[in-house]
Amino acid sequence: MDERTWGRGRGGVHAEPPPTDDAVAWIGGALPPEWFSGAPEVEIDRDEIVIVGTLAPPNVAEGASEAERAAAENGRISAFREETRDRRVRLAQQLEHRYRRKVAWGVVAGETRQMFSTFSAPVMTRLRQPERRVLDTLVDAGVARSRSEALAWCVRLVAEHSDEWLAQLREAMGTVEQLRRRGPEPQDPTHR
Repeated sequence: MDERTWGRGRGGVHAEPPPTDDAVAWIGGALPPEWFSGAPEVEIDRDEIVIVGTLAPPNVAEGASEAERAAAENGRISAFREETRDRRVRLAQQLEHRYRRKVAWGVVAGETRQMFSTFSAPVMTRLRQPERRVLDTLVDAGVARSRSEALAWCVRLVAEHSDEWLAQLREAMGTVEQLRRRGPEPQDPTHR
């Protein structure tokens, strides 16, 4: 694909990135099998691919405290991060080239989940005074440092309390996308 047809912010051109129908399979095939115990979680949106793998739990002495368990899990995560850095960077570069999205990595070890990096995408919005007042109240109360952070907090809160509804909405949108792809062939106007 010619980058000029996709490049966000390049000369005002804005188009959707390429489809990711095969991304989960591509990632599964590219990852070294010894990295994770099982298939990683892969979440994809129009800006980012997030890959979170589960590491084998560290060996902890029987009767170890919660603090010792957490320290062992953090040690396992730290070692994985350092040992795999170069390979993860190369895989991310390949994914970014193939799917035109940023790539973020994270892992789970026991009860500890850690993201190594994530991409924050700016989102422009217009808000009327009542909505701005909500954001300003969150800032004034110290819940957030800025309107931007307050808006992100609101989005996280909605997502947390609306998981089932959002999942149903995503499923319905996926069905619509499948139907759109299978849609009827365009008719040739010369053959009526």
